[in-house]
Amino acid sequence: MLKVTGMCKSFGALQALNQVDVTVRKGDIHGIIGPNGSGKTTFFNCVTGLLKADTGAIELDGLDITSTDPTSISRLGIKRTFQAGKLVPTLTVLENVMAGINDNVGAASMDTFLRLPFIPSKRETEIELRAREILKLVGMADAANRWANDLVWTERQLVQIARALVSDPKLLLLDEPASGMGLKEMEKVEEIINDIRKKGITVVVVSHDVRMLMNLSDKVTVFNFGKKIAEGTPEEIRHDPLVQEAYLGAE
Repeated sequence: MLKVTGMCKSFGALQALNQVDVTVRKGDIHGIIGPNGSGKTTFFNCVTGLLKADTGAIELDGLDITSTDPTSISRLGIKRTFQAGKLVPTLTVLENVMAGINDNVGAASMDTFLRLPFIPSKRETEIELRAREILKLVGMADAANRWANDLVWTERQLVQIARALVSDPKLLLLDEPASGMGLKEMEKVEEIINDIRKKGITVVVVSHDVRMLMNLSDKVTVFNFGKKIAEGTPEEIRHDPLVQEAYLGAE
């Protein structure tokens, strides 16, 4: 589904990513772990086009998207969430999720032109129904009419996931989806991610929480100081000496 080879990204003297290779198999939950500052979010930003990698290649389903702009990447089927829990505070939960659909301007304009005044267009009605369906999936159906500004942290993260899912992506990138959550809330997020995979969506989860990703992932990639230091099944990663050193320190 996703193949990244030789990705490098520097910010001045700081080497955020250094010759990173990652391959994500279709249908997997793929975990990316590493200490804070190891390059995980920078990797997501380069894959989604928010940042341009200095070197390297990115392929989605065999298609080279290395130089593709973020909007086009989104329309090709890559959706993501942000660690900061970004929502539009002046919109309702339902409206925030509906905003995850980015129809092209021509189609949207024609649909608006053909509708009667004060009556939602056919496409708008379809999007609303889809948004309500996804809110149900993440357990936020009852919050559809609440203002985003009134949500607590956990709720904001769930709405972010719903907004990323509403357009039925091929590949979903989740950046620290359980950040700041307690154990019970984290288990709920794990359950939602497993449900997403059952719908045929490939998922990449970035986290510094080893326990969560070991529970979830089919395959795990470990970053440290911008480099990939290990990759394998959760069981292989648990016993990798470089991973133990990165998290526990050298003896």
